[in-house]
Amino acid sequence: MDVKEHNDTAATEPCRCCGAEATRFAEGQVLGHATGYYRCADCGYVQTGDPHWLDEAYQNPINAEDTGIMARNRNNVGCVVATLWALGKPRGLVLDEAGGYGVLVRMLRDAGIDARWRDKYCDNLFARGFEYRGEGAELATAFEVFEHLPSPRAELATLMDAAPNLLVSTELLPSPTPAPADWWYYGPEHGQHIGFYSLQTLEHLAHRHGRHLLSDGRSLHLFSSQPVSAARWRSLMVIRKLLVPATQFHLGTRTWRDHLAVKDRRRD
Repeated sequence: MDVKEHNDTAATEPCRCCGAEATRFAEGQVLGHATGYYRCADCGYVQTGDPHWLDEAYQNPINAEDTGIMARNRNNVGCVVATLWALGKPRGLVLDEAGGYGVLVRMLRDAGIDARWRDKYCDNLFARGFEYRGEGAELATAFEVFEHLPSPRAELATLMDAAPNLLVSTELLPSPTPAPADWWYYGPEHGQHIGFYSLQTLEHLAHRHGRHLLSDGRSLHLFSSQPVSAARWRSLMVIRKLLVPATQFHLGTRTWRDHLAVKDRRRD
């Protein structure tokens, strides 16, 4: 593959997560563009160099390598339901940020959860009529989103304004920090992953925004405005597959109600 030229030779760059100095520790290629990888000693965040290739990367918002999208959404339904119960808010409104084609929102609504969709890159195919329009949300979700963010500080602040609680999935950096060729999650073949988090990074963000942090230590992380029992959250996660039908029975599915609501809107 031909390497495309770009001025990316700095030994340090400002950390896009906390603003401190991030130091170059490795070289790599993203979509054929040579780039450096930088690690922040202050917050533990790892970032690519200037991600000037993003327009190219998002020509197809859902990259072809993401064969786990449906399995992940099935699992995420249980994660959201378990988290709502841990918060004591099973009837709370959920905003699914970067909701893709609306698969998760539709599945949550089928399970009885009042979920809404928002995404600046994708078309809403499966949850049309249930877009987020600034309603007060109890929980925002950002599944496989954080690693895509060019400005994590600013975009996290926007999410925190939308809801007091935020459920995030992103793979935590292994220790020691791997080289670009040694960790699949860097994803240089699709170019959409540009920032990577350690537990230290998430703790920094929680402190900065006045939130409490719970993490499973791998890929699922909860920022909450009030303390949440770690034991309760983790126990509910264990039984999340059972919680989904139980919640649907308790709240009632929204499938038919949504059909009628969309039908009525078309008449107006």
